[in-house]
Amino acid sequence: MRTIWHCYIAVSLDGRIARPDGSVDWLGEEGPPEEFGYDAFYAGVDAIVMGRATYDAVRAMGDWPYPGKPTVVVTRRPLPDAPAGVSARGGDLAALAAELEVAGCRRVWVEGGGDVIRQMLAIGKLDILEMAVMPRVLGAGIPLFPDGTPDTRWRLVSCTPRAGGALHAIYERAA
Repeated sequence: MRTIWHCYIAVSLDGRIARPDGSVDWLGEEGPPEEFGYDAFYAGVDAIVMGRATYDAVRAMGDWPYPGKPTVVVTRRPLPDAPAGVSARGGDLAALAAELEVAGCRRVWVEGGGDVIRQMLAIGKLDILEMAVMPRVLGAGIPLFPDGTPDTRWRLVSCTPRAGGALHAIYERAA
């Protein structure tokens, strides 16, 4: 069975995934994650890949929210006191992807940030882009797709309005 590389992420109307300082405080104002199918999505995830800034932001929020899910943090720096199941990995994302596929991961959550998403697109390892599009313009911050992201075509699978004017959009990578 082929591994599905799935980015599940919240984004502002102006394409930002965080404020300039990495803060995602604006997300707490926009409604419960379950309205976007988070629980069902998370239940189907076999592993998580994230960048160091995303890891640091998640760790700053309190208890580790992904117990029991192998998580690889793309970083060259050590992860002091990392939760169980969390490992650091620098460099070659193609090799990491191959290892997760050989390990039998059927669905891998590419959690972010933008640079990891850009790199996964560059190696052809992003199949689904699922976004909670929040009705907010941040004006500045970390973009979902940073400069250097490869030109990629997507096919809209669904787009569902949610509370407060948010949208739940799901795209599949076009062949």
